[in-house]
Amino acid sequence: MYTPIAIIGAGPAGMIAAVQAGRHGGKAALLDVNPSLGRKLLITGSGRANLTNQRVNPGRYSCADPAWIETLLARFGHDDLIRFFESIGILTYATDDGWTYPISDSAHSVVAAFQSALDAAGVDFIPDCHITAIRKTKKGFELNREGAESIQCAKVLVSAGGMAYPALGSKGELFPSIEQMGHTVLPLVPALGPVTADMHLYQRVQGQRLDAHVELFAGEKLLAQTTGNLIFTQWGFNGPAVMDLSHWVARRADAKNLRMVMNFLPHNEEQVRGLAKAHRKDPIPLAVIPGSSIPPTLTAFFMEQSHLPAEATLASTSDAQLEKLFNWITRFPVQITGVRDFEYCQISAGGVPVTEVDPETLQSRLVPGLFMAGETLDVVGPCGGNNLQYAFSSGAVAGMSMAEALSEARK
Repeated sequence: MYTPIAIIGAGPAGMIAAVQAGRHGGKAALLDVNPSLGRKLLITGSGRANLTNQRVNPGRYSCADPAWIETLLARFGHDDLIRFFESIGILTYATDDGWTYPISDSAHSVVAAFQSALDAAGVDFIPDCHITAIRKTKKGFELNREGAESIQCAKVLVSAGGMAYPALGSKGELFPSIEQMGHTVLPLVPALGPVTADMHLYQRVQGQRLDAHVELFAGEKLLAQTTGNLIFTQWGFNGPAVMDLSHWVARRADAKNLRMVMNFLPHNEEQVRGLAKAHRKDPIPLAVIPGSSIPPTLTAFFMEQSHLPAEATLASTSDAQLEKLFNWITRFPVQITGVRDFEYCQISAGGVPVTEVDPETLQSRLVPGLFMAGETLDVVGPCGGNNLQYAFSSGAVAGMSMAEALSEARK
């Protein structure tokens, strides 16, 4: 079988690449190991599809070259993506924090719109297509296919994902082929996942959810920090506040020597301290002060850790005791043990460094005709639609570039 453009992986990057390739005059085949389109997209945003973020910021992505992601997003950014969605019949809305969803609140409606757009662009979708290896040939590439004839193509895009959600087909099987063609492949590790920790002291607060500012330390060195929602669990912590830091933990061999420090008054610590100061001599319950901003169960827990009785009042509490309570709330220490496995993480980090790919085209700097997008490249953004924006951006640029390259070759 021959196709001018072969796109491996029908996830967000692969689907938009195929549509863009078709719209720009390139004949493309979209190949996927699954029996249907967009399996990973269907589970994003808890089934609502958190498609992008209004406040996409190149500076919040982690990759080998910060200027690379800036160039990519300038080529195809948030506004470009919104216009693309509208062109295939997807209308969106954004929450106050910029997280952007389809108005339908349904990932299924997004996949259905992509299916229609792929048909209109003349894309051949080939399901149940397990590509096991890629080989460079004189005329392009040969894709080895399990249980069927190989596929020949002039241009190939690898957008088959990393290793997150392996049950959906992402197992990183094509990285050996990419490495054999001369590329660096960094070890794949879980990212945007729950962080595990020693929780024996915190059993009574499991299930508590609140916003926090979280700092990650190796010894006294601050590695990274973020602010977001956080959940106490039986095995550690979940939620964007720790998920955004998880790839930093997973990349380090000394993960068990890392620690997090959490501030559970990330937005109004000064106000709460001011409240305590204003009522410093009043016989009001001490629990009222932290209780103004954090759940009652956590308030009781922090008072216990500070050796303060539940009936304590502001007036009966010494300055040292009050500061100890605030220290527990705003400098909460956590000993990390690691990150949960790929099956619990939204994406994987690692893969090909972005420095080996042209951000203007997504073509390999080492292998002409080879394009890479999505989790094939080592890019991690924060929760909230940023990683889907990157996937769509990289796929869109790759699709357009492959079609344009074929057009130039025909002249």
